[in-house]
Amino acid sequence: MDTDSQTPDPAPESRRLRVALVFGGRSSEHAVSCATAASVMSALDPERYEVIPIGIAKDGSWVLAPADPEPLRLAPGHVPEVDASGPAILVPTSMSARHLIVQEPGAAPRELSDVDVVFPLLHGPFGEDGTIQGLLDLADVRYVGSGVTASAVMMDKHMMKVVFQAAGLPVGPYVVIADRQWRRDPEAALDAVGALDYPVFVKPARAGSSMGITKVDSVDGLRDAVEAAREHDPKVVVEQGVVGREIECGVLDGHGTDAPRTSPLGEAIVVKGHAFYDFEAKYLADDDIRLESPADVSPEIAEQVAQMALTAFEAAGCEGLARCDFFLTESGELLINEINTMPGFTPSSMYPRMWAAAGLTYPELVDELIALAMERRVGLR
Repeated sequence: MDTDSQTPDPAPESRRLRVALVFGGRSSEHAVSCATAASVMSALDPERYEVIPIGIAKDGSWVLAPADPEPLRLAPGHVPEVDASGPAILVPTSMSARHLIVQEPGAAPRELSDVDVVFPLLHGPFGEDGTIQGLLDLADVRYVGSGVTASAVMMDKHMMKVVFQAAGLPVGPYVVIADRQWRRDPEAALDAVGALDYPVFVKPARAGSSMGITKVDSVDGLRDAVEAAREHDPKVVVEQGVVGREIECGVLDGHGTDAPRTSPLGEAIVVKGHAFYDFEAKYLADDDIRLESPADVSPEIAEQVAQMALTAFEAAGCEGLARCDFFLTESGELLINEINTMPGFTPSSMYPRMWAAAGLTYPELVDELIALAMERRVGLR
């Protein structure tokens, strides 16, 4: 982060690029974010990059974390967490003073080397939703991924659908239960769901990694499912279940004025033990889920999905990367489900696997995202 001008300059070729990895956070996806950070940290070539790991603890504290990926890995029996007792980090909020300050007990504050780019590896609210992006924008700091507006709107499953529908993209039937509506008249909110066919999926509007999601087969389980979702977000989205396949497409931004690129498609197939592709299936089960890429679909369907993904990416104003998720119904109809602006990013996650199917290795994908971030404008310039 250059302090001699209001616009940060690219890193000199004479030194390594300084990359701050920001991970953890206050959301229920804290452990997933730690696992993502472990993977990215391991993939960064130490001869090209100087990595500054910054963890955000569950209480919101920013700390300088050890540059060791192993304790951050997510595995059965081990759920990683940022240690809030580490040296505190003060983040910049000014264009003229972009240094990171480290404060340790009993020691004078010290400055870290200026950072060239931030890789925000945060999933869910208080990170993926435009909050960290806004903080970085205040100081004209370059970062990987979408900006404030796209991050915030695509985090909200209600507003996301509004944008998709405005862009002419088909979405499945859904009902929104707002916080005020639920507190004022929960029975009326439950009655509104009667317009949908069961089963339905009850979801927090602003959460990811399948946190707080319940599949409900009848009205008897609806109230409990809404309350479970409200533990993650006071706004709830109830979606009509779709019979069919879950197809995914990765989008990677283009350089300069080049158009964004799409990956081969992927498909998550639940083999056993899960009613749907839930958190345990995504991150903890070894053999319950089969991830396939390229997905076994016709060339016509593949082209249609790619075009819809690009339309969604552009309509949302996404930058850098996104994973677009679709339903392919038994009748061959495509419905867009959601965009994830910071998708799961371990080597076994679907987004990197789809790009691996295109010949782009995990380290190459990380390099490409950092290169795209270094090209991006800062502020409104």
